[in-house]
Parts: sequence; C-alpha cells; structure tokens
Amino acid sequence: MWRYARIAVAGLGGIYVLVLVALFALMRQPPMRFALTIAKVPGPLFSLVPFRQLWMSARAGQLRVGDPAPDFLLETLDRKEWVRLSSFRGEKPVVLVFGSYT
Repeated sequence: MWRYARIAVAGLGGIYVLVLVALFALMRQPPMRFALTIAKVPGPLFSLVPFRQLWMSARAGQLRVGDPAPDFLLETLDRKEWVRLSSFRGEKPVVLVFGSYT
C-alpha cells in the first residue's frame, strides 16, 4: 500500500513541476499571448501555484539601475510618424509611462 502511495505522490509532484514549468514558459511569451491563454486557466489553480514568484522571475529584465534604456521605435498618437527613443538622447529628458492614470 505504501508503495502505491509513494508512486502517487511522486506522480502528483511530477505533474505539479510540469505545470510550473509550463506556466513559467507561458509567462515569458508576449503579453497578449499570455493574457489570452491565462484567461482560460481555472481560478483555483492560482491558489496552488506560487504565481507572483513565477511572474517576477519570468518577467525580470536584464536592466539594472543606471543602465541606459534599450532603444525602441513607437508610432505617434496621431499615427503620422514614428519616433525613436535614441533620437532624444542628449537633447531633453524623456519620461516613459506604461499604464493609465484614468
């Protein structure tokens, strides 16, 4: 009987590790793909998984305090032109806001 219990516990532990690895890999995907997929995950799963720790590890970047921001290109709000972050270097301060204040 104990042998079967050990096999069951080992099997459940293996499944749990596979779920964690799959969730970590999903968190490394682009945000829209992650959002579309995670919306289908049953809510009770979040109480069984160290979601915050996985998220912080999966989405941690390589930048450190004092590092220059990586260069990127964005379309203006009026969609008439594109602006590159590096074009402002040495000219004026730039503040990047990701999110909404509404």
